[in-house]
This record gives sequence, structure tokens and C-alpha cells, in this order.
Amino acid sequence: MVRLGTGDRIMIVFIYTFLILLGFSTFYPFWNGLVISFNQGTDTSMGGITFWPREFTFENYAVVFKDERLMRGFVISVLRTIAGTIGAILCTAIFAYGMSKADLIGKKYYMIMCIITMYFGGGLIPTFFLIRGLGLVNTFWVYIIPGLISVWNMIIFRTFFRGLPAGLEESAKMDGCGNWGTFFRIVIPLSGPVIATLSLFTAIAHWNDWFAPSIYVSNENLLPIQTILRQILDSNIVSEQTANLDSFAQSKLNAMKSVTSRSLTMATMMVATIPIICVYPFVQKYFVKGVLVGSLKE
Repeated sequence: MVRLGTGDRIMIVFIYTFLILLGFSTFYPFWNGLVISFNQGTDTSMGGITFWPREFTFENYAVVFKDERLMRGFVISVLRTIAGTIGAILCTAIFAYGMSKADLIGKKYYMIMCIITMYFGGGLIPTFFLIRGLGLVNTFWVYIIPGLISVWNMIIFRTFFRGLPAGLEESAKMDGCGNWGTFFRIVIPLSGPVIATLSLFTAIAHWNDWFAPSIYVSNENLLPIQTILRQILDSNIVSEQTANLDSFAQSKLNAMKSVTSRSLTMATMMVATIPIICVYPFVQKYFVKGVLVGSLKE
């Protein structure tokens, strides 16, 4: 057993103290928002709400869940995240599988063209004209089609595919599998870690995106919850938040004098944040293995 000197012990104490303070400073804003969302709004406006609700209530969430606009935005966000993630991972993986082939004609030039798109873009206005020309403005597909291919994810996929034993594909072809059969029956089942990792990153990007809908979508029925939340934060007044409530929710709000703009905003933020956080524990074990294998092995 190695005995630590005084200097080593002081350093360990310093490191753990620093990490604890860093973790606390990162977690506390989320915890405080959660506490405020469960506290009466009028009581919150008096200040002093830190670690626990002073006047516990579900009224803020009652208003949120009765707001048809927010619930519709939540459904749009869920559908967009699921469809966008599946479509992006599938299309990017297929693209990367082709790019991983050594006998692909013109592979070098295709790769150069892909790399250029990582550093240079057309700009907001030309992109808007392109999206409008494709007929995607004010449609659900504007969330899905533009993000089907990610060059960065393609590079990770490609490197991972190139690290797979060549004998597996050769054996599959000897058994009668074509390119599609080899891809779906051999390559994809072996790519679990990198698929899980990139799927999470893609899902988070779809879930948190509020900017694209604010540019390409003016139909309120197609706005995701993050864009609606952004509008609430910009307005910061409860009247705009409750203008689209149905009659039942409006009567409930009138009876709930303790609901304020801040408490309602915090409750909406929790509804928009907690679902994607719950996904992390299921794929966290794949992070290091998936990203490192896909990005470092050559």
C-alpha cells in the first residue's frame, strides 16, 4: 500500500474540492429552475428561493399542460427528434459506408467536397432561398431533410467502418449477401456504440434547435417547444403566454393568482429540458467507446 505524502494529500483535497464546486456551479442553475417551477409565483417574486420550494404547488405545470400550444410544440419536438435522428443516422451511415470503400472511384475528390462544406456555407439568405425553392418552408420536412447528412458524423462512421475486419464482408459476400445485405446484416449490428453516440448527439441537436423553426416556419402549429419557449422568454409577460390557452385553461389561470411569468417560464423550461436529459443514462456507456473508436482508429 502506497502512503501519500502531505503534499499529495493537499493536492487531492484541492482537486476534489474544485471538482465539487465545479459540479455544484453547473448543477445549481438547473436545480434552482426546477425548485422555482414548483413554487408559487407570487412567493417566488419575493426572492429567497434557493434549494427547496417555500410554497410548493403544481399550479405552474397545470397551466403548462393545459396550454394547447405548448403541448402541440412538445409533440412536434418529439416527432422531429425521432424522425430526424433515425433519418440522419441512416443516411449518413449509408454515405459513410460507400466512402469507406478503397475501390470507390473519385473518393478523394468526394472527400474534398465534403470537407469544404464543413468550413464554408452559403449564408443565411441563400440557404433560405434554397429551402423555399425546395418547397420546405412551413412544412414538417424542413426539420428533417436539410439535416439528413452530417459530414462530421460521416467521417466518424467512415473511420469506424474502415476498422472492421475485411473478412466479415468477404464471408458475407461468399454467403450470397449483396452490398445492402452486408450493410444491414453485418455492418450495422457491429456499429452499436458509434450509432448510439452519434444518435444522441443528433437527437440533442434536433431537440434544442429553436433558430431554424423561427426562420423557416411561421405556422404556429408546426413550431417545436424550444421555439415557443424562446418566444416566451423574449416576451417575458404572462399575458402573451396565456393568450392561446383554451377556455378551460384560461379559467384555471384566472383562479390561479399565484402563477407568474417567471414561474410559468421555469415550468416550461423543465418540460422542454427533462425529456432529453432522461436519454443520457441509457447511452452514456457508449460515449467513450463510440467516439474514440470512430474518430481515432485508422
